[in-house]
Amino acid sequence: MEERLRFVARLLDGEGMSDVCREFGISRKAGYKIFNRYKEDGLEALSDRSRRPVRYANQLPVQVERLIIDCKRDKPHWGARKVRELLVRRLAGDVRIPARSTVHAILDRHGLVKRARQRRRFTAEGTTLSQAMAPNDLWCADFKGEFRLGNGQYCYPLTVTDQVSRHLLLCEALESTKEAPVIEAFVRLFKERGMPAAVRSDNGLPFASPNGLYNLSKLSVWWLRLGIEIERIRPGHPQQNGRHERMHLTLKQETTRPPGMNILQQQAKFDSFISEYNEERPHEALAMACPADCYTHNS
Repeated sequence: MEERLRFVARLLDGEGMSDVCREFGISRKAGYKIFNRYKEDGLEALSDRSRRPVRYANQLPVQVERLIIDCKRDKPHWGARKVRELLVRRLAGDVRIPARSTVHAILDRHGLVKRARQRRRFTAEGTTLSQAMAPNDLWCADFKGEFRLGNGQYCYPLTVTDQVSRHLLLCEALESTKEAPVIEAFVRLFKERGMPAAVRSDNGLPFASPNGLYNLSKLSVWWLRLGIEIERIRPGHPQQNGRHERMHLTLKQETTRPPGMNILQQQAKFDSFISEYNEERPHEALAMACPADCYTHNS
């Protein structure tokens, strides 16, 4: 207020508006606003004004607000959209009908909105990760990101690699991430390759479950019963399964550009990739040997 008093006093002494505004660091528009207030209301106009809004959002006449509340209590299972429609029928042409968001805000303010039930948070955590020393000490399993096939159907590639040899053990074109086909794929893989000492995966379905004890899924319980240790990377840390993720990049480049027309064609692409990746493609981390040269079956 003292600043405004000095500002007005300078103007009353005859100084120009532009010069005074420049010295006080305000625009001429703000300067005229202050001076005009003084001329209209005197010194009281120079005091700080309340920042309280003149009108509140969603504010309605008391009678309309009461009608909204009564409608909701008569129809407790109706939402704001239906309550507003009831207002339209009862008040059409008499008053301005409030927006649905305004009706919702009024019901919420009076505690008449049922809150959505919050889901239990999936508190996934990583486990201790081992350092494999020999083939089949540790297999890494994951789903490479889904993609559309030529016919518009989604494909979910299930992949399994041996960590030490980088051998690509499985790349199965599945139609979903449901547990049943994943278990079937691992049954075939175990019959062909034997079983590993441990399997490393992320915390997503079907490897883990937010509803299971200790986040165990049907698949992971089955692994435990077979005597296979379970390792899980920390959420948001794909680098903990970096060797497997790097293989996914090559898989995507070689088999999905373009994708197959259907699941069968895509599986044929995956089978060709497995053969080339394991038996023909030199691997820098293996001193340019091929994964098949470094892998041995588990008895």
